[in-house]
Amino acid sequence: MEPETPIRLVLCDDHCIITDGLQRMLRDEPWVDCVGTAPSGEEALFLLEHIAADIVLLDLNMPGMDGIEVMQRIRERWPEMKIIILTMNDEPAVVRRLLDQGAHGYLLKTCGRDELLRAVQAVHEGNKHFSADVTEALLKQRTETAAHDGRLTLLSPREREVLGALAEGLSNKEIGKRLFISSRTVDTHRTNLMKKLGMHNLAGLVRLAVSAGLVR
Repeated sequence: MEPETPIRLVLCDDHCIITDGLQRMLRDEPWVDCVGTAPSGEEALFLLEHIAADIVLLDLNMPGMDGIEVMQRIRERWPEMKIIILTMNDEPAVVRRLLDQGAHGYLLKTCGRDELLRAVQAVHEGNKHFSADVTEALLKQRTETAAHDGRLTLLSPREREVLGALAEGLSNKEIGKRLFISSRTVDTHRTNLMKKLGMHNLAGLVRLAVSAGLVR
């Protein structure tokens, strides 16, 4: 159901072609009102100080203050403001970080007009909304993480420690010093890790450790 009064949007993106296109796309919708645009995070914050808005459509990658910092400042200054991220970044770790920090929606710039409108309406009504591609990426990561976690149950506590340290980029000597074991013992653990986890190189071990949350 369309709201009785127009939803007031602020568009923040450093590419004019994006904000101009969004304004044209939404111009014929009587229940949506684009009340302002900003080409940077700093200008978005200045704009919000002077106009009333309900939702901010916010890009992530901008010169100067990026979208993550802008969102944090909006959340601090206007906690009732709704924020929809509009970006090309579908990295699950980034999506989760933004959601944890209070984003109400996450759309990819490949989304169509109908999905954008659904997101605006859903968020305005107090719900969350994510692009289908974003949801798929999150579900894929969850499945992969579960598989990795299953393999990690094969490891001893010491092997988990060694795996985490390897993912941090530490050398055998540095790991040995941290864990109070010899470099040769570290190398033995490394060999056993590759056998147990079915990996053939350090890069594979690092990817698994990161996706399983052993290192960030």
